Amino acid sequence: MKSVSLIALLAGSAGAFAPASSGRSSSVALNAAEKSQALPFLPAPENTKGYVGDVGFDPLRISEYFPMDYLREAELKHGRICMLAWTGWVAVDLGARIYPLPQEWEGLTSATAHDPLVGYGSLGNLLVWIAMAEMTSWIGISAMLQGSGRAPGDFGLGVGLLEGKSEEAVNDMKLKEIKNGRLAMLAFSGVVTQSVLTGGGGFPYTGERVLELGTFIN
Repeated sequence: MKSVSLIALLAGSAGAFAPASSGRSSSVALNAAEKSQALPFLPAPENTKGYVGDVGFDPLRISEYFPMDYLREAELKHGRICMLAWTGWVAVDLGARIYPLPQEWEGLTSATAHDPLVGYGSLGNLLVWIAMAEMTSWIGISAMLQGSGRAPGDFGLGVGLLEGKSEEAVNDMKLKEIKNGRLAMLAFSGVVTQSVLTGGGGFPYTGERVLELGTFIN
């Protein structure tokens, strides 16, 4: 009888240290199994959820090391710059110029302009203005990271276009900007590469080098 009581006591003690089963643990397991929409072979990143344009693309898990508001700010900034950059690159190669044009700039294309403009001093001047814009914008970004409530990428421009719109309509506009910005980042990389490969010729960058490359491959 004593041995039976001892066994029951030990079983009860062991049960006290066993992990309890709960709905929360089941929920955690379910979340851990959730897969990324963009990369179905990887788990969905937790920190990107709730942001417009989230498709679970974060293979390097950068969102686990940096604030998501900061990462969204960077994505918007790079997307906006690339939308302008692609337009400017192609416009120059289609003949767009601001007159009066310095003699040193005659005959330049977007691909060949860098070194002459450095020598002329134009890019150094541009660097100063960009640095001033970056320092000024950091005031808003810093306040955002400290909980000011500022939305990533919001500099108060074009706010009137969103007035009177529903939250769904506003998010739709934000999604369009995100998608166009992502496309522009790829497009600018492509237009620079294609322009250089074709010898800095004009748009749509199908110069003699491309024909030579096609002949070589065939």
